[in-house]
Amino acid sequence: MRIDIITVLPELMESPFNASILSRAKEKGIVEVHFHNLRDYTDNTYKQVDDYQYGGGAGMVLMIEPIDKCISSLQKERTYDEVIYMTPDGTTLNQKLANQLSLHENIIILCGHYKGVDQRVRDKFITKEISIGDYVLSGGELGAAVLCDAVIRLLPGVLNDETSALTDSFQDNLLAPPVYTRPADYKGMKVPDLLLSGNFPKIEKWREKQALDRTQRLRPDLLK
Repeated sequence: MRIDIITVLPELMESPFNASILSRAKEKGIVEVHFHNLRDYTDNTYKQVDDYQYGGGAGMVLMIEPIDKCISSLQKERTYDEVIYMTPDGTTLNQKLANQLSLHENIIILCGHYKGVDQRVRDKFITKEISIGDYVLSGGELGAAVLCDAVIRLLPGVLNDETSALTDSFQDNLLAPPVYTRPADYKGMKVPDLLLSGNFPKIEKWREKQALDRTQRLRPDLLK
């Protein structure tokens, strides 16, 4: 998979991709992540990529021209499955959406900033708009990092145990069951005996019931 991220703050994007699972995925050659500084695509002497909005109002807006130049340049090199815009009014990211995106080969992610982007960008280039929650961040960069983490960890070969992602919360619209590790008895708090029994069919049924019970208690909306 290749992910191209368009941003006015490429330095903010580097850290999440240089550690842990995302870093290993790049080192293994499973994913390529490229950052594109939007200021490199403007002819403005001061590298300005934003301007006041027509009709008045507070806040600056990212201009269409540099975004057009950047996206068009990338699209000349390869075909993209999605051009995603990170925005608070987009579709809320969930596990189903992450699963779908993990099947793609090439993705562009445009990070919003200030008051957003010129609407003509959304009309002409964007194929999917995504939000990571009902709140506003200073820009789309952190949202893009969250999206990439959710997608990249699903790619074959990224996790040491590929079945791990299949038992995560929100797969099959269920929260994950409780998990335990050593010691089996810590200050009187004991691991359920069944998990120590080695009876894996019964353990699997126990986990399924725990997942369902936890979902009914904490997130009944997922079961609708």
